[in-house]
Amino acid sequence: MPLPLAPIAGFALRYGTIAAVTYMASRRIQISRTDQPTEDALDKVYDGISAHKCSDAPQANAAGRFRRVIRVGRNGPGIEIDATVLGRFRVRRVPQ
Repeated sequence: MPLPLAPIAGFALRYGTIAAVTYMASRRIQISRTDQPTEDALDKVYDGISAHKCSDAPQANAAGRFRRVIRVGRNGPGIEIDATVLGRFRVRRVPQ
């Protein structure tokens, strides 16, 4: 009985592509250092999403924070997730 290769080939192509893209992306990531003032700024961000536009500068700033504790069972082991995002969008005219 012949083995149907069409479904297997599609599966291999899909996951092979994902593996190749992940490998190429991991090669471009640079190793960074832990900067304590940056860590302190991230700890000061409030839960939720906030944004504001500066009145004295042509920019808008946004920040967001998501903190949750996920447990396995009622009193089981858990992990804490703390994701913080800072963003700035600035538009300036550049002289010609």
